[in-house]
Amino acid sequence: MAAKFEVYTDKAGKYRFRLKAGNGQIIAVGEAYETHAACVNGIDSIKRNAADAKVVELAHA
Repeated sequence: MAAKFEVYTDKAGKYRFRLKAGNGQIIAVGEAYETHAACVNGIDSIKRNAADAKVVELAHA
């Protein structure tokens, strides 16, 4: 089973998404969006930008 984005509404009525791995584990969650379209745009942005994103390790405190 491939990974999938799920779009849902939270208790406050805002749109959110979560990314689930093929095994069903949630591996990422999005912020709250006012509209469904804005939520889908957030997903599209991740799809476009994540492949080239750098991994930056922050110093541990």
